[in-house]
Amino acid sequence: MAERHAAGTLTETPMSPIPNRGSDEQRRCGWCRRVLPSQGSVGRPRLYCGQACRQRAYEQRSATAKAGLPGDVVLVSRNELDGLQDRLYQLRCALEDAQTLLTEKPTKAELERQLAELVRSTGRLDRLWVSERAG
Repeated sequence: MAERHAAGTLTETPMSPIPNRGSDEQRRCGWCRRVLPSQGSVGRPRLYCGQACRQRAYEQRSATAKAGLPGDVVLVSRNELDGLQDRLYQLRCALEDAQTLLTEKPTKAELERQLAELVRSTGRLDRLWVSERAG
């Protein structure tokens, strides 16, 4: 849910841009979610890719505070919520299909097809968290 629509229907508090030290995960900008360049071990880790992203994050925090909302609130449009629920439903159905298939002594090809369906369903959800914010 890292996209922002032209109408401004999506508001998001920045996700933690800094992975745990020593992890292989790439660090991402706290606003736009772009991958941050590698940085030496000296100094404080960057949180944003530039001043514009830092400013947008500040404006977001200020607007959230003025509205009296918790800092971790995320506002989405009804269409976006419906889309997410549809994707979760697809994933649940794929998992139920896999569970049913396992009780029927499936062939290797059937298992491979079902696993591919699970990966496809999960991959769509995963992209929600790594896409860059538009604008």
